Amino acid sequence: MKTVASLPITLSDAARARCAEFLARDPAARAVRFSVKRSGCSGYSYVVDLAERLDDDDLLAECAGVPVAVSESSVPVLTGLHVDFRRLGLNAQFVFENPNATGSCGCGESFTVG
Repeated sequence: MKTVASLPITLSDAARARCAEFLARDPAARAVRFSVKRSGCSGYSYVVDLAERLDDDDLLAECAGVPVAVSESSVPVLTGLHVDFRRLGLNAQFVFENPNATGSCGCGESFTVG
């Protein structure tokens, strides 16, 4: 784990508030981790989870008081990512605006980078 001054992603106020809620519910969690994994029909999907343990390749920074981790291997795909949190009717979810995404699958579960 490497502590850095900033990460290549930004969080909206709503996303920061939601991350803070998640962390408050789990005292063992050290950060909220954003990453990508190869998945779906387009190539990548986003992963958001609580990190109880920080890995050697994690970059750690605070976003308005919220500890956020991003794995170094995800940085090329996540650079410039803006994360929001939105409530739409009964649904609530993180929404990702990624300038690196060049396409997505029809179901919206995965995306392609150029």
